[in-house]
This record gives sequence, C-alpha cells and structure tokens, in this order.
Amino acid sequence: MKGSERGRNAGIGALCVLAASVLWGTTGTAATFAPDVGPLAIGAVAMGLGGLLQALVAVRQITRHAARLRDQHGTVLLGAVAVAVYPLAFYSSMHLAGVAVGTVVSIGTAPLASAVIERVLDRRRLTRRWTLAATFGLLGTTLLCVAEAAHAADDAAQASVAATVLGIGLGLVAAATYALYSWAAHRLITRQIPSRAAMGAVFGLGGLLLVPVLLVTGAPLIGSWSNAAVGTYMALIPMFAGYVLFGWGLTHVPASTATTLSLLEPAVAAVLAVLVVGERLPAAGWTGIALVIACLAVLTAPAPAARRRQQRPRDAVAGDDAGEATQGDLVRPGVT
Repeated sequence: MKGSERGRNAGIGALCVLAASVLWGTTGTAATFAPDVGPLAIGAVAMGLGGLLQALVAVRQITRHAARLRDQHGTVLLGAVAVAVYPLAFYSSMHLAGVAVGTVVSIGTAPLASAVIERVLDRRRLTRRWTLAATFGLLGTTLLCVAEAAHAADDAAQASVAATVLGIGLGLVAAATYALYSWAAHRLITRQIPSRAAMGAVFGLGGLLLVPVLLVTGAPLIGSWSNAAVGTYMALIPMFAGYVLFGWGLTHVPASTATTLSLLEPAVAAVLAVLVVGERLPAAGWTGIALVIACLAVLTAPAPAARRRQQRPRDAVAGDDAGEATQGDLVRPGVT
C-alpha cells in the first residue's frame, strides 16, 4: 500500500474512532434520565443488547470466517470476557464517583493500559507522536478528574469519599478491560478476519455473558417508558452504532491509537454533564478539555512527510518511496 493511501486510510480510521467517541460520550448523561435503573442493568442492556445486535448483523461474516475465529478462540474469549466486565465496571464507576470522574478515569487511563498490553504481548514500540499526544491527553484527563473530585469534596450532595475512591478503582478496571477488548479486536482484524466478523464474534459472545446480569437486574428497564427509551438508546446508538464505527477504525489504526483518540469521550461527557445534567466544571476542568483537544490534534494532523508530499509535483511524488512515513504512522507505531 502506498504511503499516501495508507495515510488516507489512517485518517478515515481516526475519524471513525472520534465519531464513536462522541456517541460514547453521551452514555453517562443518558443514564441520568433513568435514575431508577441501577448501573449494572444499564451496563448489561447497553453492551449486552448492543453486542448481540452486532453479532446478529454479522452472522454471515462470522459464519464465513468461523474457521479463522476458531483458530483464534483464545483471543475471542479474552475479548468477550473484557466486553462483559467493562460496562459493569464503567457504569458502576460513574454511579459512585460521578459522570465526569467515572468517564475520565475509565477512558483517560485506557491509553496507558493499551500501551502496556501492546508492549508486552506484541513487542510494539510506540511512536514519538503517540507519546506526545498521550501526554497531552492524560494531563488533560487528570485535570478534569482533579477538578471534578475537588467539586465533589465541596458538595455535600455528591458521593462520599469512600464511594468516590471505589468508583475510581472500578474506573481503572474499566480502563483495563476497554484496552483489552480493543487489543483483541485489533489482533483479530490484523489476522485477516474482517472487522464486522471480529467485532460481531467478540461483542456477541460478550453480550451473551451479560444476559444473566440483565435478567437479574433489568426489571426497572421495563418499569416506565422513559427507562425503556434510555435502555433502547444506549443499546442502539452508543453501543451498536458506536462500536461499528470503532471496528472500522481498528481496521486502520492500532488499539493504542484508538484508545488515545477515544479520550474525546470524557471531554464530551464533561461538557454534556455541564450543559444537560447541570454539573459545574471549574476552570481546571476546561483546561483539561483543551489539552484533550490538543492530544487529538497531534494524533490526527498529517505528518511532516505527508505535508511535503502534498507540496511536491505529482510526478515527483510517484517516485517517492512508498514506505516513507506519513500519517500512516498511526498504523505503524513501531516506527520512531
């Protein structure tokens, strides 16, 4: 694949992940419209039904590539378990620590977890660009978390300190499982399994694992039309549509880049928490959002080589080495 084509594909992949992140950023706010539904039920209906729907629409692709999926059964099972654990930890974290803090911790620390997984399991070296972007992103999410935690400490209506600490701990669990199923899906895709089959298998099996949780905790979801509407929205829009986009993104970017791009989610969640839920965000929180945006700008901006290529005459470009670094270093984090 030529460098320019690889760069375009990486850009499309990045946009897909960013679009998914915007959809995911609405989940915490949506959950507040169903206050009678517990976090376990919210997580189970969102990821459970969303995962089963992914498997349903991908049945043909899953059947066609069943042999390859069986060969990678360990990766599929690992990803499915992570899919099942993630929403339970994520929504419980937001319930205990607040929408902004739970989202920030769960998503903000995922790039580090993803980098560790890729380094240990894939022996992958990360680019300078990823390191710079992750630094901006992690600093921004830390500021968001500190700002919200300070506000929670001053507000008697917020969760207790013990509940907040437990929520942060569950957020770390969510981050680890998010990174793990992202890695598993990307690994399947890089082993010649189409993204729809890979995502359908991992999320479908994860959805099956969540069905018992939904049966035990999901009664409030049918207790009112508003609760049912929230559950339906969560399953169809952020989880089904969002993860279809995420799967397309993983076709062109590695898991470490995808989890870093998804740092947009806590920024979206924090803004919605202010505009819709009525939470207050101190100046440090807005600074954190600005740093997250800087992180995304670093990751998605064309590399210098790509800009030079665009400025050269077309015939000169044709003679360039196709392997020269472009925005495709989003796809090849081993290049430093």
